[in-house]
Amino acid sequence: MSMFNYLRNYKKILGLNARNLDYVLRKKHQPSTKIADNKLLVKKILKKAGLPVPATYFVIRNKKDFEKFSWDLPKSFVLKPNKSLGGQGVLIVYGKKKDALIWIKAGQKLITIENIKNHVFNILEGNFSPKEENDTAFFEERVKLHPTFKPYTFKGGIPDIRVLVYEKIPIMAQLRLPTKQSEGRSNLHLGGIGVGIDLKTGITTTAIQHNKIVENVPKTRLVLSGIKIPSWKEVLKIAALAQEAVGIKFLGIDIALDREKGPVIFEVNARPGIAIQLANQSPLRERLKRVEGLKVKSVKRGTSIAREVFGGEVEEELEEISGRKVIGIFEPIKIFTPDNKEINLMAKIDTGAYLTSIDEKIAEKAKLKKIDKIIKASSVLGEESRPLVELKFSLEGQLIETRACTTDRSHVKYDIIIGRRDLKKFLLDPLRKSKIIKEES
Repeated sequence: MSMFNYLRNYKKILGLNARNLDYVLRKKHQPSTKIADNKLLVKKILKKAGLPVPATYFVIRNKKDFEKFSWDLPKSFVLKPNKSLGGQGVLIVYGKKKDALIWIKAGQKLITIENIKNHVFNILEGNFSPKEENDTAFFEERVKLHPTFKPYTFKGGIPDIRVLVYEKIPIMAQLRLPTKQSEGRSNLHLGGIGVGIDLKTGITTTAIQHNKIVENVPKTRLVLSGIKIPSWKEVLKIAALAQEAVGIKFLGIDIALDREKGPVIFEVNARPGIAIQLANQSPLRERLKRVEGLKVKSVKRGTSIAREVFGGEVEEELEEISGRKVIGIFEPIKIFTPDNKEINLMAKIDTGAYLTSIDEKIAEKAKLKKIDKIIKASSVLGEESRPLVELKFSLEGQLIETRACTTDRSHVKYDIIIGRRDLKKFLLDPLRKSKIIKEES
């Protein structure tokens, strides 16, 4: 089955559908979700427990508060409905024009004080409430973007990390990245990107956008796998403490990383959805079963269990589901000569190159068959002609037969680079450590 067919049928393959997922969640947590649905109440509970949350600037509870409000707003802020779901009604403001009541939101779009007033009024009217009931609007501190995520996010949008926690045990996590399509918000249903996270290492794995696997940030070559989440152990600890403080057995905890304050809890969610499973290539039901019945006395023990039980499995799951091997940037390979000899080399995996390229002296030593064709290639020295040879090699047990260009690589460390044309059977994890081999003389 191809990866795209897999994605179209992922619910069936993972054993998921809305009905059995609802059953799992009903079984696993307390029936009442009223606490989790009240953002201001949750912030109060978390703050009382000593957990980090964004500061609340102003609260407008009704039309009387609306009429009395001064509208003296800070340069940047987040405006939220108290009871909305899925990020509906959230307005993120990044800056303010000088000497004018005009603010700036995602994509450098401008928003006036009248626009903000209308938005608050819509919140009070319950336009973003699931039951269309009158709601409360509040302004809170906008988290400052952590430099780790700056290359991966759209124009100052703030990524967050969703951690699913069951009875003090984190069982699944993903990094949610804002995009242009999602208008600078991290919501996946709006077009944000979800990237699975290995619970042991805090390193990202598979990236998903609109339920399809993506490898790069849109319109860039930035690889989404292999991102190391800063303060990972602290993120897991805070998520587990938040679940314990709120008192609902199964919760999704959304945490952002502020460049000055570190991990900060955005929100908690009693209905975190199923997309996180696709990004982790793992069914939630199975993970819940593995920890069901465990009596965990402390958050420290819960996070330790999470890292031991659910860490390091992602690579194996990816290989099994996708049918492709996970490799790192530097990998040992075996070249097979026409007279059935083997040459061991360390290769550099280079997705920026289309064709595989091998040092001309190695090609001559291996007696690789030359092809009556020369290609033009660009290099730091300008455009140059490169002869082609027939090449047969193995990488992670996979036999590759291809055409490679030959060039002088005596000035660089690796005698061969593997281009993306020959990487169709593999998934790249930039932080994966590969076994170093001794090259044959």
